[in-house]
Amino acid sequence: MDDAAPSRRFDEPLKVDTADAVVVVEPALLDQLWIETGSGIWGLARNDFDRIILVVAMRQNFGLAPGAIPSKEEQAAFFRSVKLADLILASACAEGNECAWEHFMASYGAQLTRAAIAISGNETVGRDLADAFYGELYGLNTREGKRKCPLESYRGRGSLLGWLRTTLSQRFVDHYRRTFREEALDDNTHDLAVTEGSPQPESALGARLRDAIQGALSSQPAEERFVLAAYYLDERTLAEIGQVLHVHEATISRRLKRSTEAVRKELLKGLEKSGLSRRAAQEALGTDPRDLEIGVNLKKLLQLSTSDAFTEQVPSGPPNSDQSLTAALLDPERSRAREANSDR
Repeated sequence: MDDAAPSRRFDEPLKVDTADAVVVVEPALLDQLWIETGSGIWGLARNDFDRIILVVAMRQNFGLAPGAIPSKEEQAAFFRSVKLADLILASACAEGNECAWEHFMASYGAQLTRAAIAISGNETVGRDLADAFYGELYGLNTREGKRKCPLESYRGRGSLLGWLRTTLSQRFVDHYRRTFREEALDDNTHDLAVTEGSPQPESALGARLRDAIQGALSSQPAEERFVLAAYYLDERTLAEIGQVLHVHEATISRRLKRSTEAVRKELLKGLEKSGLSRRAAQEALGTDPRDLEIGVNLKKLLQLSTSDAFTEQVPSGPPNSDQSLTAALLDPERSRAREANSDR
């Protein structure tokens, strides 16, 4: 006899009790997200979709501060702000859903193998790296007897492919470090620890993005770089920047959009020159900067050849302001979202 609880009717709200209140996700929103993500196409059951979508939302509290109760509008805004289809797939894979894994391997398997070979520079090492990565993702590793899957840490801020490539690059760095230590022991240097000065490979994607960002920003005129620095690094409003340059804020808005688009075009060119295909370069621009240490001092870079008249106007930026500019360059939607809220 099947003792499972009866399935929830899809025309009923999805509810969950929190410590403070009951969070309700309306059926209309769930129906819309179900269609938009296309999760049913690769075999995810609707009940599983509803459960997973609530889990991923509650894990991040709909993007709100801990303890805050999301409104209907805030719920919808959260789901629009993340790569929801990717997030649902990753979460279903983390749970061990076989349909999800079949879709995952069909979508990303070949791409990750090629990426591993490119990162390692060796086909044999690359294929071994990819196989080990698949095993780790599938949850072959355990912790305290429980299956451990790295996909649980994916939050949907950037594309799943970008996250996978970043994580794969880090696994190659880890592999290199282990190999370096093992070779040191084989050479009878047992009492010599690997120091901070030991050679370590940089994330291949991170290095390419760093070089491309440096080249793209350096190519911009001094005044355009001032506008980018003042807006993204110092979080000045459009009106404040307009006062400094003696133009209307609408002019600054147009220049900001034009400058950001120009830098993104230069970024794509730089990534393609580094050896990436057009498609891979576009996917690299989908990487979330919080998932990747690019290591560029954007403040210093933007002021490198800026005239004294501009640099005197630009104070030190707030913490993590480099991420704000990097995010805007990698994803123009973030730039437009912040501009829409500017000066409110």
